[in-house]
Parts: sequence; C-alpha cells; structure tokens
Amino acid sequence: MRLQCLERGLGVLDGWARRKGGADLPSHLATGIEGEDAAYFYLRRKGMTVTARRWSSGELPGDVDLIAWDGPVLCFVEVKTRTARDAKPAEAAVDGTKRKTLRRLARQYVRQLAEETAPPVRFDVMSVYLAPGKKRECVHFEGAFGWTEQEERDAF
Repeated sequence: MRLQCLERGLGVLDGWARRKGGADLPSHLATGIEGEDAAYFYLRRKGMTVTARRWSSGELPGDVDLIAWDGPVLCFVEVKTRTARDAKPAEAAVDGTKRKTLRRLARQYVRQLAEETAPPVRFDVMSVYLAPGKKRECVHFEGAFGWTEQEERDAF
C-alpha cells in the first residue's frame, strides 16, 4: 500500500514538472527515466532491496540502471524502455558491448563492498513498455547473462 502511494506520488510530481517545464529533458531520456522508475517499483514489489539507481564508478564509462539485493544475491539490472512493441523487443538492445560494460562496472562495485568475500551476483535485464493509453508492462529476465560470454543463456 505504501509503495503504491509512493509510486503514484512520483507520477504526479513527474507530470507536474513536465507541465511546468521543470524537467526539460529530451523525450527519449524522460522515457528512460520513467521506465527505470517503473522497474524500481516492480523490483520493490517483488521484495528486492534496491541499493543504487543509475550507479557509476566515476572511473569507468557507463552506469548501472539498478543495483538490488534479492535475498543474498546482488543483482545488476539493465532497464530498457520502449513506448511501443516493435518487431525487435526492448531486451534485444542489451548487446555484447553493453554486457561487457555492465560486467566491468559490477566488478568495480563488488570491489568496493565491505564484505570479505564477494556475494553471489546475477545480471538481470528488464524490458519496460510504456505504450500510451495502456498499463505499464515490465518483463524481468533474471540471470539474463553471466560473468563471461561462455555463460550466456538464451533468456530472451
């Protein structure tokens, strides 16, 4: 209930900011942020603890959209948002280059943890569809890829 109130409140504030011109972002960036917000609340409803949003190391290029704990497993989540369902699904945009960047950032993040041993890690991909006039749709691919290309799975 409380989470639903927070999600609605965020939506109201975002709408108000757009009408006032305060959030003067290009539409594709605004769509991406809205998708990340939807993914955040989706993961929270699943009981995951989100510890970082749009995390970057400061040393390496790129960022991780969401970092969350699913019990003892540390999850690095890449979110892809679309406003329509085209021939190519949103999750297909997570290519080899993006996976390599996410792995590099995950190693950096794990190194900075205070734990003596590294926790188990999972790489997830979320596709968020924000079609106008339709309910938001989140598709969560848990364990979409591994630490190496040899561990690639056919999750999509």
